[in-house]
Amino acid sequence: MGGVDKALVRLGGRPLLAHAIARLSTQCGALALSANGDAARFASFGLPVVADDIPGFAGPLAGVLAGLDHAGRSGFHLVVTLPVDTPFAPHDLVARLEEARSVTTADVSVASSGGRRHYAIALWPVSMAGDMRRSLIQSGERGVARFTARYNTATVEWPTAPFDPFLNVNAPDDVVAANAALRAASDVDG
Repeated sequence: MGGVDKALVRLGGRPLLAHAIARLSTQCGALALSANGDAARFASFGLPVVADDIPGFAGPLAGVLAGLDHAGRSGFHLVVTLPVDTPFAPHDLVARLEEARSVTTADVSVASSGGRRHYAIALWPVSMAGDMRRSLIQSGERGVARFTARYNTATVEWPTAPFDPFLNVNAPDDVVAANAALRAASDVDG
C-alpha cells in the first residue's frame, strides 16, 4: 500500500478499521486494536491500543500475544483476531468459531474460505499466552500458522460467493476489488 497505514485506507468512504469495528462490535464483549507506533493516530476510534511487547518487529504472532495479554488483564478468556485489512468478516464469525472450538474441543478455531485457512482470523484461549510468549522469545517463532499447527485446531469454512468474506486488502487493486464487493453487498442488502 506504499507505506500507508492500512487501518486508515478508505473503503466506501470509511477507514478499513471502521469496517472491522462494525463487523466485530456486535459479536464481542469488548474490542482492542493491536498496533505498534503512535497510538494517537487511532484516538478517534475510542479503542484501547495494545502494542507488541516482544522486541523488534516480531510479526502477527506478537500482535496475537498482545491481544491475549490485554484480554487476560481485562478478565476475558477468549480472543478473536481479525486483521484490519479484512473488511467483510461474516456477522457470524465469532459464534461459528466458538461453536467449532467447543464442539470439537479444539484449542483454537480458524476461519477458512475457498479451502484456504486464514490463521490470523481465529479464536484463541487467553491461557495460550504463556506458550506463545515462550515460542516467540525462545524459538523465535513468528508464523501464526506454524504456531497454531502445534495445537488441536478446528477449521470453519465460509463460502466465497458472492465474494470471499475474508478478502484481504493489501494493494491498491485490492481496494478496487473491495469497493466492488461493497457495492455488490449493498445491492443485495438494500
